[in-house]
Amino acid sequence: MGRTIVVANQKGGVGKTTTSINLSASLASLGKKVLVIDMDPQGNTTSGLGVEKDEVENTVYELLLGEKTIQECLQPEIFENLSILPSNVNLAGAEIELVGVEGKEYLLKNALDEIKGDYDFVIIDCPPSLNTLTINSMCAGDTVLVPIQCEYYALEGLSQLMHTIDLVKDRLNPELEIEGVVFTMYDARTNLSLQVVENVKNNLNQRIYKTIIPRNVRLAEAPSYGMPITKYDPRSTGAEGYRLLAEEVIHRGEEE
Repeated sequence: MGRTIVVANQKGGVGKTTTSINLSASLASLGKKVLVIDMDPQGNTTSGLGVEKDEVENTVYELLLGEKTIQECLQPEIFENLSILPSNVNLAGAEIELVGVEGKEYLLKNALDEIKGDYDFVIIDCPPSLNTLTINSMCAGDTVLVPIQCEYYALEGLSQLMHTIDLVKDRLNPELEIEGVVFTMYDARTNLSLQVVENVKNNLNQRIYKTIIPRNVRLAEAPSYGMPITKYDPRSTGAEGYRLLAEEVIHRGEEE
């Protein structure tokens, strides 16, 4: 059975979408069948993988409202081994439209259960807030991967995220676990990056991935070309970082 990993951090700008795109693409390039689900109304994961978000007819929004099936909303094999469930700005209205809907927390999970067996990994990119869309993602997930930017306020808001994960685990999805923390935008030239990593390790009794994603220009450029780093510049340090992270994610699953 495939693993569903939710990439979440309500703090914006921590490399959540970058991680969703490039971890997915790296897993796919290692021969795993991967589905990415874009749960962010900004649709940056969708466009970052070369799908025109404003021209997509069927998205996560239509799925959650029960207007379309998950098969109708999927964009299969946009790259080899990599499919996407796209999103766009319409999804911003879902929060209000789902008020009063019974079992709304499980809408994504119920849809995903139909096709989960077709994939080795499902990666869900969450919006940078703790709302209905994030809760839906966590109810559908097996684990939560938390990207943390190597900057001064890295730990800010993290306790709130951990509290939300605990609440979801207690009340909605008892199977949910923390996948681990991954450091992003690491700059080896600054003492601050090193201090942040040490600080988090000392303050967080969570699993921390050995792989640290460097701050990398090519990584920042890739989405504007609608490509993951594995296609845009496979020899860059950013591509190497996500390939190592993908190997660690695969290996961690085999250990369990």
